Amino acid sequence: MKLYAALLLSTLVPVSAQTFVSKGAPDVQAGAHKPVVNDAADPAYLIGADDVLAVTVWKEPELSATVPVRSDGKISLPLLNDVQAAGLTPAQLAADVSEKVKKFITDPSVTVIVTQMNSRKAYIMGLVNHQGMVRLQANMTVLQALSAAGGLAPFANRKKIYVLRTENGQEQKLPFNYDAVIKGKDTDQNVLLKPGDTVVVP
Repeated sequence: MKLYAALLLSTLVPVSAQTFVSKGAPDVQAGAHKPVVNDAADPAYLIGADDVLAVTVWKEPELSATVPVRSDGKISLPLLNDVQAAGLTPAQLAADVSEKVKKFITDPSVTVIVTQMNSRKAYIMGLVNHQGMVRLQANMTVLQALSAAGGLAPFANRKKIYVLRTENGQEQKLPFNYDAVIKGKDTDQNVLLKPGDTVVVP
């Protein structure tokens, strides 16, 4: 009887383990497809050069494509050739593409998804550990960008950091006192970075 019970247990354990794994797998897979909250999910997000777009025409795979936005702000789509994308929201571009493909199909349904926000970039120069381009995540502040650059170098002037920003053709110089901000003072200086900003650490 004991031998029978042992044999029965040995056959049940692998089945139990296999069942546990198979139940866990869909949860992991589902988690991998949860939407990531970023600026591309904002309806007001403006497409820019170097972004990558997934343009889908429902039930028309030959008209659908994943394409980069060129430096001239345009994308190339099957049958449509060049289409202006930069400066438009995904919804505006979808409406424009929908209007253009009406030459080929009736009542098209078009969606545009920004799969890579490569146009959202700022620059960090001066006495930081890693100078260069920083890809802007959603709501990235000056302090977060400095952290992404590896932090300040030993002889950086922590109180004289500034952000160079060009708006409406005018260059602005926004001061940033690192020591004050990390102490919870002058937190209004820890502004959200915009594409094209340059953080200078003297």
